[in-house]
Amino acid sequence: MADLLASALIRDVPDFPKPGILFKDITPVLEDHAAFQEVVDLLCKDAMAKGAEVIVGIESRGFVFGTPIALQSKLPFAMARKLGKLPYDRITEEYALEYGTNTVEMHVDAIKPGQKAYIVDDLLATGGTAGAACRLVQRLGGEVVGFGCLIELGFLNGREALPGLDITALMEF
Repeated sequence: MADLLASALIRDVPDFPKPGILFKDITPVLEDHAAFQEVVDLLCKDAMAKGAEVIVGIESRGFVFGTPIALQSKLPFAMARKLGKLPYDRITEEYALEYGTNTVEMHVDAIKPGQKAYIVDDLLATGGTAGAACRLVQRLGGEVVGFGCLIELGFLNGREALPGLDITALMEF
């Protein structure tokens, strides 16, 4: 979407978080009311078109986009958090990183059986975190109807790790 307000605001930060990485900084989008609203509107429209009944945000920037989408669509918001951050009974899902693994978790009552979930994050890279969030929703008896994000790093082939998932990325690098 070349005419997306947010596309002109993404800031490249070289060598962050380590040398050789070109980080796509979304902070300027969040600081611009019109661009932030546009992203929320587009992802909200996508979630509603896919029949979402709950919005799932992946920690942490998925919370930034997911909560206003949930509020605007009048749907509940469920959190997929990093290991050890949720206080109640939870299930966990481990996923592979370039070097090692990481884990996300959800409360056992975050998704109702049969509930249609739309998962939100700021970015799709390798698909590891998104895949883990999908598996959590499915283990809780929910159905993942889509995944929405602001940015897709296409060269990392995240879609290949998420076969059959209906993915909406508002921009690709």
